[in-house]
Amino acid sequence: MSRSLQIVSPGALSLIQDGGAIRSRALGVPVAGCLDRTALILTNALLGNPETVAVIEVRLTCPTLRASGGPVRIALSGTLCGHILAADDPENRREVRPWTAFTLSDGETLKLAAPERGGVGVIAVDGGVAVPEVLGSRSTQIKAGFGGFNGRPLQAGDALPLLPLTEELPRQSLSLPEGFDLGDGPIRVVAGPQEEYFTAEAYQTLTSTPFTVSREADRMGFRLEGTPLKHDPAKGSDIISDGIAPGAMQVPGSGLPIILMADAQTTGGYPKIATVISADLPRLANRVPGDSITFTLVTVEEAERAARALRTRLDAAIATIAPERRPGEIDLDALYSTNLVDGMVDMRLADHFPGHLYDE
Repeated sequence: MSRSLQIVSPGALSLIQDGGAIRSRALGVPVAGCLDRTALILTNALLGNPETVAVIEVRLTCPTLRASGGPVRIALSGTLCGHILAADDPENRREVRPWTAFTLSDGETLKLAAPERGGVGVIAVDGGVAVPEVLGSRSTQIKAGFGGFNGRPLQAGDALPLLPLTEELPRQSLSLPEGFDLGDGPIRVVAGPQEEYFTAEAYQTLTSTPFTVSREADRMGFRLEGTPLKHDPAKGSDIISDGIAPGAMQVPGSGLPIILMADAQTTGGYPKIATVISADLPRLANRVPGDSITFTLVTVEEAERAARALRTRLDAAIATIAPERRPGEIDLDALYSTNLVDGMVDMRLADHFPGHLYDE
C-alpha cells in the first residue's frame, strides 16, 4: 500500500504550493507558489527537503490530516500548532508546536488550530507532496484549474500521494529553537515603474498615511482602503498593458491601491506607483482584512541588500535546527559541554579544601 496523507477535513483554503511557476510568465501563467516563501524554505529545511518542494499552504483554518499506508514526517510553520491523536484511542493526544518536525505514525491524525489571526500557514511533508509537475511547478493554479491536487483546493476524502520511503523515518522531533520572526515596521517599496503617472502629493500620501487591508484580499491581490492616491491629470489612470510582478502596486481610477500577490495576472493596464520589495512580501502575505499597513520608499540597492539580509537570516536559522526540547527539559548537550569535572578534590587535605575535616 502506497503512503498517503488523507484529508479528514480540508480547512477553509488548503492548497498545494511550491516555489511557483517562475519560468512560465511568458505563457500568461501566474507565478503562484507559496505566499510566505520564508515558511516554505524553513519547514522544508526542518525535514531535510530541497527548499521549494511542494507543501500544503493553509489560510483562515487548517485541514485535519491522517497518515495512511505508513508513517509521515511533517513540519509546521510558525503560525501552526495542535495535537496528534492516536489511531486506537482518540483521547490519547500529544502536543505539536510551531517550527517543529515530527513523525505521524500510520493511522494517527493531526488536528491543528487555525493559523494565527487567520494568516498564512505551511505544512510540509518528507520528500514533498508528490502531485504531478505542470510547467515546472506543482503549485495550484486556482483560476486556471490545473496544478496542485486536481487544480483545486483540498477536499475531505482526498489522498495526497507521497514518495516511497527509502529509509526509516526518525522518531525524534526537531525544531527551530528561536523560531523565526519576520519583523514589523513599514512595508518597504521601490517607486514605480510608472512614477510619472502620479503627483508628488500621491507619494507623500503613500508614505505618510496608513492604509487598511480591505475584505477584497486573496492570493491574487490585496485591495487597500485609505486616502486615494492622485494621478497626474495630464496622464490619467490608464496605461497600455505591461508586465506585472508579485508586489506591484496598481492604482486604478479610484485612487485606492491594489497590491498584486502570487496569483496575479501577468499583465495589467493600471499604472503602478510602487512595488513591494521581495524581502517584505512574506510579511505582507500574513496581513488579514482590517490590518493597518504603512509604507516607506527605498532604493533598488536597499531592496537588494534587504533580500540578501533575509537570506542570511534564513541560513542562520536553519543552522540552529536541533532536537526539540520541551519547556523545563534539560539541555544535556549544553550540560555535558560546560559542566564537566576537571580534576579531583580531596577534602582531607588542607591545600585542597580549606576548612578540611581532619587535623594535619
